[in-house]
Amino acid sequence: MQASIVLLPGDGIGPEVTGQAERVLKLVAEKFGHTFRFSSHPIGGIAIDNGGDPLPQSTIDACRASDAILLGAVGGPKWDDPKAKTRPEAGLLKIRKELGLFANLRPIITFPELVDASPLRREIVEGTDILFFRELTGGLYFGPSGTEQVSPGIERSYSTAVYSTDEIERIVRMAAVAARSRRKKLTMVDKANVLEVSRLWRRVSAALIEKEFSDLTYEVVLVDSMAMHLLSRPTTFDVVVTSNMFGDILTDEASMLPGSLGMLPSASLGSSGPGLYEPIHGSAPDIAGKGIANPLATILAAAMLLRHSLGLEKEAEVIEAAVRKVLAAGHRTADLVRKGQPSVGTISITDYVLAAI
Repeated sequence: MQASIVLLPGDGIGPEVTGQAERVLKLVAEKFGHTFRFSSHPIGGIAIDNGGDPLPQSTIDACRASDAILLGAVGGPKWDDPKAKTRPEAGLLKIRKELGLFANLRPIITFPELVDASPLRREIVEGTDILFFRELTGGLYFGPSGTEQVSPGIERSYSTAVYSTDEIERIVRMAAVAARSRRKKLTMVDKANVLEVSRLWRRVSAALIEKEFSDLTYEVVLVDSMAMHLLSRPTTFDVVVTSNMFGDILTDEASMLPGSLGMLPSASLGSSGPGLYEPIHGSAPDIAGKGIANPLATILAAAMLLRHSLGLEKEAEVIEAAVRKVLAAGHRTADLVRKGQPSVGTISITDYVLAAI
């Protein structure tokens, strides 16, 4: 296979972790006889510094022409001024819209070797394997919003959650297809007891499941109950689908189940075109340049890239198996060890993964 992969290193530790994932992808290409062409383009804070735009048109054009995109992280204190004309995160929202990336896939898996790193008891989190589908281009973050002057000294702001039938159907259908290939259980999360937009989600989802996916076990859970269930019985969930804001909050909560943000990848997909793959952690500017960042989430994101955008399932499994082998051998980055325990750096942990491959 020949494939073009765009790298968006971004800010903070982004360049460090994407660089290590690129090493892994190059070795996989060599091992399996593929040709991967890499090009790097700016996004986020570095793009603002270079040209005032968190997502330059040249970056958009390169992404559209690629087969897949690997993103590091964006943002940091340097660009946190609330009075700034634009912020790094605006680049993320824009690229999702530009590429039609409406579905965010986030696997939440507790590795057996890291169960004790979780803040929850072993008997609660052991065996957790959840795949979240978060709708990514609609809802509260993209609906009408604004601020108006009500009276002298009094302002009123509003943000509106808006969804249409087709937006709901496409994300629920994608989640249901995934559930069919896993444990055949789908959970839809809403707030239909209060929100009209959630009542539309409930009606549309139920009708779709009944018509096309009657072989699945389907349940609906209110978002506040789901927040509790994730901490009390996470192993009872398989595939979970929900709206943009609910997914944003719930996946961040669920990300703590395995014990470290440094282990969790994600994918953003559309109906066609390249997918975007990234670790879920932020830019971590406090450790940038120190050589201690955990690259495993980005390496696992590279495995998702091979699976979902290039159709290379075996190659993806080789990377995932290598990561498990490295963990089983006891190698850990600083975020995965308790105080006083030995750890290895960004490059060293990748060297172990490369050796395992």
